[in-house]
Amino acid sequence: MPDITVTSLLGLKQKGEKITMLTCYDATFAHTASQAGVEVLLVGDSLGMVLQGHDSTLPVTTADMAYHVASVKRGNQGAMILADLPFMSYATAEQTFANCATLMQAGAHMIKIEGAAWLGDSIRLLAERGIPVCAHMGLTPQAVNVLGGYKVQGRQEAQARQMRADAITLEQAGAAMILLECVPSDLAQEITHAVKIPVIGIGAGSATDGQVLVLHDMLGLSISGRMPKFVKNFMTGQPDIPSAIAAYVSAVKDVSFPAPEHGFSA
Repeated sequence: MPDITVTSLLGLKQKGEKITMLTCYDATFAHTASQAGVEVLLVGDSLGMVLQGHDSTLPVTTADMAYHVASVKRGNQGAMILADLPFMSYATAEQTFANCATLMQAGAHMIKIEGAAWLGDSIRLLAERGIPVCAHMGLTPQAVNVLGGYKVQGRQEAQARQMRADAITLEQAGAAMILLECVPSDLAQEITHAVKIPVIGIGAGSATDGQVLVLHDMLGLSISGRMPKFVKNFMTGQPDIPSAIAAYVSAVKDVSFPAPEHGFSA
């Protein structure tokens, strides 16, 4: 597959072809996922939970992220590498610039940050400096202590209205992509239609421009033994991991995943 760029992703949205994204943390899985046609490899701070065994993403550092971004880069075969800025690594402009530079120099092609309209100034400054940004909205795991747990966001009309407005604000600030986590499917559809940039969903229904899952979840691996409602185990019926990842790509592309039971209502 040719190298995936910001322009490639925008073209997929404009054509109506779904975008596939998976979390990835090492060279072997980067090679396997990119060879299977996954367009975006997300080096997520979810590594704090699935690799390091923490109960949240909060302990993850920028050094942790840079190590895994560099590992993914070595195995990648043309996918875009999207990297999370971890908790409290973008509290000031100086921090944001320095930590983005670290992750981009390690091999990231785009940076993901969690928040809402208040991210606008940071996104604008980063875009002006050649750093594409994905804005992560809805359930933002780094704010789990403020949100009171891992809960669906945007069910109240006032909150939904604010989320729609925030998405437009962030696009205008220069965001290259939006990720919506755990929001009602109808709201995700409205936001996807309201902006011109790609919108990726996780627990956000099938009407977004693409989907993302945590790699370990879609392979049926969990320390707790519990899986979120929006997860499907793609290892079921498959002979090996490459086949499971290929099945995920196919299911996203033909819109058989996510099914209605994987989404949330208002």
